[in-house]
Amino acid sequence: MKAITLLGATGSIGTSTLDLVARNPERFRIHAVASGRDWAKLADIARASSARVAVIADEGGYRPLREALAGTGIDVRAGEAAMVATAAEPVDLVVAAIVGAAGLAPTLAALEAGTTVALANKEALICAGDVMTAAARRSGARILPVDSEHNAIFQVLEHVERVSRIVLTASGGPFRERSRAEMADVTPAEAVRHPNWSMGAKISVDSATLMNKGLELIEAHHLFGVGPDRLGVLVHPQSLVHGLVEYVDGSVLAQLGPADMRVPIAHALAWPERIPTPVKRLDLAMAARLDFEEPDRARFPALALAEAALAAGGCRPCVLSAANEVAVGAFLDGRIRFLEIADVVAETLEALPAAPVATLAEVAAADAEARARAHSFAAHRARR
Repeated sequence: MKAITLLGATGSIGTSTLDLVARNPERFRIHAVASGRDWAKLADIARASSARVAVIADEGGYRPLREALAGTGIDVRAGEAAMVATAAEPVDLVVAAIVGAAGLAPTLAALEAGTTVALANKEALICAGDVMTAAARRSGARILPVDSEHNAIFQVLEHVERVSRIVLTASGGPFRERSRAEMADVTPAEAVRHPNWSMGAKISVDSATLMNKGLELIEAHHLFGVGPDRLGVLVHPQSLVHGLVEYVDGSVLAQLGPADMRVPIAHALAWPERIPTPVKRLDLAMAARLDFEEPDRARFPALALAEAALAAGGCRPCVLSAANEVAVGAFLDGRIRFLEIADVVAETLEALPAAPVATLAEVAAADAEARARAHSFAAHRARR
């Protein structure tokens, strides 16, 4: 039976993970659950999952969480240090699903402890990929990808030295067939209306700009140890093929599945075995066709910006990610226009020099400086 620590228990990945664990009580048990601020939901989860430990990052939530779990025997902890310490405790698997920079230190702690990590925190590899992978190499920890595209590649990847190309697929987002001129007046409501997936506002906008696929290329580089010249993107509107691996002999292996995150989560939980899931089965006859096309980097320059940041390395991916988060926030708030998201990111990248990052402190410094510059560029555009 696998003991699991679930970081980010109250989010969508956490909820899906708990659903799968509950369906397989003979295979999994929850050691610890952790969340940022929602102590009430965390208390419900801790009780329902019979967790031994519950950790709230916001220290202000410690007292109400402790009172809510009084008499259960659950060990209640609070604060960032407690989160990191809990992540380092011996278990079989840490599911790293805390969103944003808050998830970096706990994820690193788990890797340094040699624990297998099911990774759903994008920033861990985009902003601190060199730091995370170095820690995994030192300790012998394994990183299992949870994102649907990277999990797809992981499922069909045999020997990376025999791979000629790894291809991630992109739905193309809601504006796949729109011209640049037609995208000029896109509203936030339109941008968050993804054609295939139900996602949060920020990642939906990233899908609309194709930035999400650029960020995923950076992740793939660190996950699979493949250089930028062997990574590619294809637009696939049906979102049924999630990734392809082309081998040196010309064979191409593809992973297909329904647009349901429980599939990659289940794969990461059970690996190297598999468990049943309640998801709707893929009906290729009903789908009838699978279309693919090259992404248009002129209409969607965010993808090209991400590819350039990956090629440059060092702090560039971190700067890209931080600037993009600020720019997307400004767009969602109505302060800049849709096409200006990539402009703000480009301006930020141009303003900051490339530099290596070897520690989380250096990552944090690069992130902070990029955010400050991006806020300035966005504010300047908002005043025009």
